[in-house]
Amino acid sequence: MNTTGHNGIEHSNTNINKHSKMSTNHVSPIVNFQQSCEQKVVPVFPWFAIDIGGTLVKLVYFEPLDLTPDEIRTEGEILMNIRHYLTSNRAYGQDGFRDDDLELTDIELGGRRGNLHFIRFPTARMSIFLDLCIMKNLHTLTFQVFATGGGAYKFENDAVNKLKLQWCKCDELGTLIKGLSYLSKLNPNECFYYEEPQNDANLNKHTFNFDIKNPFLLVNIGSGVSILHVESETNYRRISGTSIGGGTFLGLSCLLTGCSSYDEAIKLATEGDSTKVDKLVKDIYGGDYERFGLPGHIVASSFGHMNLPEKREQATKSDLARATLVTVLNNIGSISMMCAQTENVDRILFSGSFLRINDLSMRILAYAMDYWSRGKVKAIFLEHEGYFSAVGCLREFIMDKDDLINPSQH
Repeated sequence: MNTTGHNGIEHSNTNINKHSKMSTNHVSPIVNFQQSCEQKVVPVFPWFAIDIGGTLVKLVYFEPLDLTPDEIRTEGEILMNIRHYLTSNRAYGQDGFRDDDLELTDIELGGRRGNLHFIRFPTARMSIFLDLCIMKNLHTLTFQVFATGGGAYKFENDAVNKLKLQWCKCDELGTLIKGLSYLSKLNPNECFYYEEPQNDANLNKHTFNFDIKNPFLLVNIGSGVSILHVESETNYRRISGTSIGGGTFLGLSCLLTGCSSYDEAIKLATEGDSTKVDKLVKDIYGGDYERFGLPGHIVASSFGHMNLPEKREQATKSDLARATLVTVLNNIGSISMMCAQTENVDRILFSGSFLRINDLSMRILAYAMDYWSRGKVKAIFLEHEGYFSAVGCLREFIMDKDDLINPSQH
């Protein structure tokens, strides 16, 4: 995030909570820290939860809408400015973005009604983000932030010392399941699959009726990959994973193509042809390998052509990025399918920031699942890719018992 160029902030006459008065007493954020986090009472506003991954930071912010005139009067200028700044911008500098198309409006959370906003920025900008919070005077308030992901530990001291807040950490995989359960109930169109993933001319995107009570695999693709066998919201285990994930794709793409961002790498991959880099079955056998039912068009050797100088000269940066993407996704898909067979489940959900705004990757995974399962297993995807752990983290501390079981349908 960039801390410059965000002037002209106006006061707002809407939103905020009776609990959100400015604190005039600068209480140490360490005092009663553990007790405060474990009690799970409804905290003061602002309500933030943050998932700090190896590549991206995902932040969710609850904007209350059900304020009384008295609550508005006691709001305080700083919180009004914060709310206005977060909800009136789609971009924050060059690297921070609010996914306004994912916003959930007029929902109920912790007994209050409001809108849930989704914001993301590179983890490399975390220190700049903290400086921006200071510039917006967040450090003058006493409030809690609910944090998950590896960065919840890595950046804890900086956040607490700079912002003087309570930093409540949550288990990353636990919040992932909670967030998935909550959003899939709140949003009927949350889960979807592709009927014909290889058909680029037709989206064939269908809503999937998801029920968390039926066992499934959850493949979370971040910098690395974790595979969970989920039987219920509270009964799950990590069964496998791989270090070859989104971070691998971005790192290799940067090395091979000179690109400098995830979005740039995906754009290159979208324009490339991996068959100029990968060696296919037909390149070895001259066609299909019928004995083992291997069609000629599938990959036999990732980057198999790159040992030949003439092939290296013909391959473009886009071709290399596409081959890198296919290599990573084939590995993830193959491991996921073997886990599904071992665990005897027929539903595989793919989540994680790697799939954000990444239709190409979803289609490659969907095709792989269709191929390896002979159409029996569908790859299921999620609209709020990458934000589930942050949402689950917020839910962990704010929602009451009734909400945890039956979130309101809107």
